[in-house]
Amino acid sequence: MRILGIDPGYAIIGWGAIQYEGGRFRACDFGAVTTEAGTPFLQRLNRIYEEITDILISQRPDAMAIEKLYFQNNQKTAIEVAEARGVILLAAERCGVPVFEYTPLQVKSAVTGYGQAQKPQVMEMTRRLLRLQAVPKPDDTADALAIAICHAQTGGTTLKMRIMKGR
Repeated sequence: MRILGIDPGYAIIGWGAIQYEGGRFRACDFGAVTTEAGTPFLQRLNRIYEEITDILISQRPDAMAIEKLYFQNNQKTAIEVAEARGVILLAAERCGVPVFEYTPLQVKSAVTGYGQAQKPQVMEMTRRLLRLQAVPKPDDTADALAIAICHAQTGGTTLKMRIMKGR
């Protein structure tokens, strides 16, 4: 099964495609979609939509896993991230890719076995599971790969995929 993980944002959107078969992980491709500060926000959203659509078409995932949003201190930033996340979800829907959402706690638990793991621990375990020489940069890319691993570990069963495709 091929899974595309997405770490949503509007300045940097991490993405990572993995293959999960026989209990083993393999990184297929990964990177980040970036938008320039100072660019009108609607143009940034358009760029995100177009680039995520291109990634979905080129990677042809069976599922897309994306991090659920949680609000911190800056509500303006949270709203803009939510809007960017919306265009990412739209791209997946238009490409016919089922979407699965995971909280940071779920990602940490699935990747490290410990829900209170620190970011460096999650990144290192992601590197090890994918047998990469180094932790992918930027951090958003490593986070996206961890989200994809989370889906493989917790939600990527064949039965669940069939149920979701039937909805």
